[in-house]
Amino acid sequence: MINFSPKETETISKMAADLELKDLARRFFLKSSEYRYSYNFSWLGRPIIQFPQDIIAIQEIIWEVKPDLIVETGIAHGGSIVFSASILELMGGDRKVIGVDIDIRPHNRIEIEKHPLFRKIVLIEGSSIEKRVVDQINQHAKECKTILVILDSMHTHSHVLKELELYAPLVRKGSYVIVLDTIIEDMPPDFFPDRPWGKGNNAKTAVTEFLNSNDRFQIDKEIENKLLITVAPGGYLKCIKD
Repeated sequence: MINFSPKETETISKMAADLELKDLARRFFLKSSEYRYSYNFSWLGRPIIQFPQDIIAIQEIIWEVKPDLIVETGIAHGGSIVFSASILELMGGDRKVIGVDIDIRPHNRIEIEKHPLFRKIVLIEGSSIEKRVVDQINQHAKECKTILVILDSMHTHSHVLKELELYAPLVRKGSYVIVLDTIIEDMPPDFFPDRPWGKGNNAKTAVTEFLNSNDRFQIDKEIENKLLITVAPGGYLKCIKD
């Protein structure tokens, strides 16, 4: 990530060690989530459904890594893929973002396809772990040197673990797999009563199992240390070897 001055690095370390501050950040996250806080934001006209802190962190990563291709699982209203496309557009070249979703709603597809940045976007409808979908992504990836992966679809343990197994091999040293919504493990057990995921069965438990058998990635703790508030604690995975 960004090379901060010694003073900034020291301040971030102190901030990360401040238990009172970390508790305040946790309580803010929990309380604001009661009001669907992440639904309050958009990027260039499309709802993005992310915490602003994570938007900034992902921007920093994209600018540092300068990927030829970003693979994102989970599209929703399209804000995240428009966000990625906008950063890639600033870098120039023929960089693309692939958005994958099992159900791209017609009204969302219409808005995404008429967006000025759609030329930077490839939409694939289908499960992110379906062979047909993975084969299409691998075909696009063959022409790319640097790839960044963002996982934000079904948040169950088995699904995210399978995504990691399928997509992590695309990522080379210095780039990232970003696994969003690992925060589910840290939320109250009854917070997701109508969802197939929850405490003990989520993106963070999948990351833990994945890292236990894969030494190519490690958690970039500096990111969550400076963010304090993030949907992805332990989910910013940096590739440290090819």
